[in-house]
Amino acid sequence: MSQIRESLQRDLAEVCWRDLRIHLQRDAVIIVAPEIDIIDAGVAVAGDDKFLVERWVSAGQVAKPSKEQLESWENELDKPFRMLIVQPFILIQSAEHA
Repeated sequence: MSQIRESLQRDLAEVCWRDLRIHLQRDAVIIVAPEIDIIDAGVAVAGDDKFLVERWVSAGQVAKPSKEQLESWENELDKPFRMLIVQPFILIQSAEHA
C-alpha cells in the first residue's frame, strides 16, 4: 500500500475549477471533505476499502458535487482545488482549506 501512497503523493496536483469541469461529463468528480486527507482518500479508493469509503459517504465527507456547489464554482472558475486521479474517479478538495 505504501507504493500506492507514494504514487498518489507524486500525482497530487493543484488545479482550478476551469480545468476540472471536463470531468463532469463522465460524472467522475468526487469531493473529499477538508477534514479527510486527500491522499488517505485516494489510498482507500485505490485499495477498494469499501468499509472506509462507505463510512465517509454516509457521513457526507465524500460525495459528488451538489448542483449548488457546481453553480457556485461556475461563478469562480479560478477556484483552486487539490486533485488526485484514482481511476475512474477524480478526487478533489478545496485548496483553500489545505
